[in-house]
Amino acid sequence: MHVTFATEPASPDRPNEDFIAAIPDAVVLLDGAGTPAGSESGCSHGVAWYARTLGSILIASLTQSAGTLTEILAECIKAATSLHDFTCDVNHPGSPSATVVMLRRTGDDLDYLVLADSVLVLDVIGTEDPVVITDDREGQVGKRYRTAMDALDSGTTDHTAALRTYVEAMRAHRNRDGGFWVASSDPLVAEQALTGTLPADQVRAAALLSDGASRLVDRFGLATWRQALDILAQGGPAELVRRVRDAERSDLNGKRWPRGKVFDDATAAYCGV
Repeated sequence: MHVTFATEPASPDRPNEDFIAAIPDAVVLLDGAGTPAGSESGCSHGVAWYARTLGSILIASLTQSAGTLTEILAECIKAATSLHDFTCDVNHPGSPSATVVMLRRTGDDLDYLVLADSVLVLDVIGTEDPVVITDDREGQVGKRYRTAMDALDSGTTDHTAALRTYVEAMRAHRNRDGGFWVASSDPLVAEQALTGTLPADQVRAAALLSDGASRLVDRFGLATWRQALDILAQGGPAELVRRVRDAERSDLNGKRWPRGKVFDDATAAYCGV
């Protein structure tokens, strides 16, 4: 596979909690779930550390293991947890977590795995619209708790407090039946991932997007998925991220597009299969 990518933190004074890495036949993207100021996580390392640690273990495992992507993810979550379970409370409801997207070519097959709300977009030959794979269970649960936060201007003290309340309410549904699933400390969540296999010769290209990059389409509505693929093909991942930033700067108070974060870490990878 030929892979290009771009990643940019929400702010230059904060660590990027996304992770992206590729090897010749696979690519991995993670989006760490940020912890608002004032919220406890039970972990001294932080979200960026978790995303980078799990991501690094995943990409290394993909060079060595012939197991399914589900099996690899489960083993890697277990390994990442073992690196801090003796210093941190890994069972804390706010313990660091991350979305996961994995794409691997094995011979004539293209395998994928998507856990939580990052997005995989597949440009499948013979279809007018791309195939879009994402897990919207977190978003569906979140609708119950967003009203107060979305009614407030972004950047205000009240909005910051409402975001913290929202995140802490969502913790009660994380990695539970009827809730949503994300990589954290329990390897069994890998079984909840969306997985599949396609003939590699039927896929023209693929895009892996953290929700900070996919928001150009799924939150802002400024492009279709087909148009997003065209942007990636013609201008590259950095151009997609630039357009996201332009949109965010045009709505600093969140009136047009209510959202928890005015700016979000944004990562995009474009793969020629």
